[in-house]
Amino acid sequence: MHIQEWLETVPAVSVYLLVGVVIGLESLGIPLPGEIVLVSASILAATQDHINPFVLGACASTGAILGDSAGYLIGRKGGQPLLHWAGRKFPKHFGPDHVAMAEAKFDKWGMWAVFFGRFIALLRIFAGPLAGVLRMPYWKFLIANVLGGILWAGGTTALIYSVGIVAEPWLKRFSYWGLGAAVLIGIGSFLVMKRRVKKAAAAREAKESAVAATAD
Repeated sequence: MHIQEWLETVPAVSVYLLVGVVIGLESLGIPLPGEIVLVSASILAATQDHINPFVLGACASTGAILGDSAGYLIGRKGGQPLLHWAGRKFPKHFGPDHVAMAEAKFDKWGMWAVFFGRFIALLRIFAGPLAGVLRMPYWKFLIANVLGGILWAGGTTALIYSVGIVAEPWLKRFSYWGLGAAVLIGIGSFLVMKRRVKKAAAAREAKESAVAATAD
């Protein structure tokens, strides 16, 4: 079966559920490739008429918001012992250095660490549980969680969907090679965007540190 014909047989509901569940579990605190799944699904939406990008973005946003909220409740109930347990089980993701870095961001940004954390892979895993452990007021957490979840999921879907629309003629022409190229282009575009955001944040932090040092 041709790749295009096979893709047309993939039920849209399955794609929506996969994206929502994976992103929800990642936001809950389980290390999963939420970005890659969302990017791939957005490319698929750009090339398959039966997959609605608006529904896809909504499912991704819902998974992000619900996952973060569940992580918050778990963190609030489990407290610091939960972080120690996660550090022993998943040292590459929840090691002491990772926890210390995440806590430093929360101390500096407060509720907006949840918002900005949505765009940073490590903080995306930490945001919900750590906000609960640190006893952040839920209403503050919820505002940042909803805004961050919608902007990240919706923005990513829109960006990669647009890239996929441009790449669709090549995808149809080159089949498997086109699909792989389109996905790589989409992922590359998203990584470039993230890198620019990270550089801007680093420059801002350096400027703030220099100002603080001068004041001292």
